[in-house]
Amino acid sequence: MANKLRSMSKGAIIRTAVLVLALVNTSLQLAGFDVLPFAEADVEMSVTVVLNAGAALVAWWKNNSVTKEAQKADAHMRNMKERKKTDK
Repeated sequence: MANKLRSMSKGAIIRTAVLVLALVNTSLQLAGFDVLPFAEADVEMSVTVVLNAGAALVAWWKNNSVTKEAQKADAHMRNMKERKKTDK
């Protein structure tokens, strides 16, 4: 079992864990328990926070070339990558 977990990607493990959590929550709700008692406004706010955080991380991580020099450097890099592909 441990070897299978090591060979799985982090994304696959996270998706599996979220699926298990959702199935357990649904099963418990069907049995009459309120495991995740969130109001609709709480869910909406949480989704908004997650989306904003995700957008901020992508904007921070992504190379945003604003200056002309940075844009020229990006173009040079793309040209070098294209040459590398055609040289193979």
